[in-house]
Amino acid sequence: MEANNPAQLLRDPAQEPGGRLFRDILSEQLYRTYEELLKIVSEMGLSHEWRWYNDGKAWLCKIIHKKKTVAWLSLWENVFKTGFYFTENTGAGIKSLDIDNRLKSSFAQNKPIGKLIPLTLEIDNKPKLEDFRKIAEYKMALK
Repeated sequence: MEANNPAQLLRDPAQEPGGRLFRDILSEQLYRTYEELLKIVSEMGLSHEWRWYNDGKAWLCKIIHKKKTVAWLSLWENVFKTGFYFTENTGAGIKSLDIDNRLKSSFAQNKPIGKLIPLTLEIDNKPKLEDFRKIAEYKMALK
């Protein structure tokens, strides 16, 4: 599920992420989709925080439930990406979720990064947020 190799945004450590900046750098549709994602995050009782990461030289948003990281968010041209990470055991339930079959196939083919297997969603419109919600609910239910 790739969006034609978009460039990652938020690569300047002095450029703090936030609403005003996002209105300037994102399309209207993507900005509204981002706002809808934050609404879902809030409704689910999750919090989010933007941090600068020197290793990747970019701002990333960590989506958290209590102290548990549920997902990572990064902004790109015309899309934002959310990354979920599962172990072999916790990832087994992905195939039974009611999400896009392309996500399931992609996840099944992904190679582990250490002990974690990534599941990345490329979100560019509101309908794709339902898959985010379902995967986040699954991740939150894990021990």
